[in-house]
Amino acid sequence: MNLFPGSQMRIKENSKFHIFIWTLFDFANTSYSIVVVTFLYAVYFKQTVVGGQPVGDLYWSIGTSLSMLITAFISPVLGAIADHSAGKKRFLLLFTLSCIIATALLYFVNEGNVLLGLILFVIANVGFEAGLVFYDSFLPEITTPKNYGRVSGYGFAMGYLGSLTTLALVYPFISREMIKETFPLSALVFLIFSLPLFFLLKDTRKEKYSNESFFKIGFSRVYNTITNLRNYKNLSLFLLSFFFYIEGVNTVIYFSGNYASTTLHFSLEELIIFFIIVQTTAILGSLLFGFIADSTGQKRALVISIIIWIFTILVAYLTSDPNSSLMIFLSKFFDTDSKTAGRYSFYFVGLLAGSVMGATQSTSRSLMSKLTPFEKKTEFFGFYSFFGKSSAILGPLVFGFVSYISGEQRLAILTISIFFIIGLVILNFVKDE
Repeated sequence: MNLFPGSQMRIKENSKFHIFIWTLFDFANTSYSIVVVTFLYAVYFKQTVVGGQPVGDLYWSIGTSLSMLITAFISPVLGAIADHSAGKKRFLLLFTLSCIIATALLYFVNEGNVLLGLILFVIANVGFEAGLVFYDSFLPEITTPKNYGRVSGYGFAMGYLGSLTTLALVYPFISREMIKETFPLSALVFLIFSLPLFFLLKDTRKEKYSNESFFKIGFSRVYNTITNLRNYKNLSLFLLSFFFYIEGVNTVIYFSGNYASTTLHFSLEELIIFFIIVQTTAILGSLLFGFIADSTGQKRALVISIIIWIFTILVAYLTSDPNSSLMIFLSKFFDTDSKTAGRYSFYFVGLLAGSVMGATQSTSRSLMSKLTPFEKKTEFFGFYSFFGKSSAILGPLVFGFVSYISGEQRLAILTISIFFIIGLVILNFVKDE
């Protein structure tokens, strides 16, 4: 029974408009992820706040892991709110504003303000990640099940476009070495392009009502999901595989900027070129792997993407030592010094990583849809989200710890390949009909 028959008709008639408004939020929030998580603040924190010390990687890993641990812990409750409440837009606004305000306040983080820098980052990242729970829950309200994959892909594409736009906006500030000014600018872009969702997208009411607390509903859902997973061995294997290989993807996202800056001594202008390459190839890679998945199957497409990830990590490791025989050969081949050849090689690493970054995530979601029983999609996708959040805890911690005890990031980057290899081995046992 539909308690509000007019709402469904309204959404259907204006579906293209609602989809565009929904994807604008993806455009908006990537201004935060590219400036704070992946690029400028990540580098600023290591080089300026911590003074370039190896312990900066450990501090950064603690901040990222703590924020994801908090998000993973509260995700079941947030999922219950999204499924059982008519006010999810209010909660999305709350988390969005917390991210925007904390991001803007990063402007006041100076050299030596390690604790302040970490606290503001954790608040911003929890706001960003927690808000995605409510943002994703709008998908069934703006399109039909047969179009979930396509519309979700539109969001990914709009997000990468948002990253490229943000890079263009912050470049004048970077060229004048006004790094701190990019943080409130990122917050402003997030605010402006997120507003259409709050003003123009309706918060459709739910037919589910309960007198139980959201905490009880959320955590009982996790318990029920774990219990049900025992009956779905194939799906359980995929989730375990997903936990490991997405760990590698998350670690690359959090440390790629730091690695290029610290180990390869990239300038900020070179980092911009690097991330433009990554974001551009991510769009192309998502489209290409969508075709591969439809043609050969999602599992095979995932296997290909993970193999490319492992190759990418090995290339990054081998080209990071200017004294290696490979870099000596490349420097002679390109008639330049080995350090310059190493930086050029890392552009190739960015091309490879970008080609599978969005593709791995979108193909994983597609395979999850295929393996999940239709009547349990909401329940199991909540657990899929939980695995995705919690998987961002271990990888960054391992990377930061190895970098700290070894004094160099080059050894730490090899730890990322271990997560991909474990995920690939487990994925081999997953059956994809």
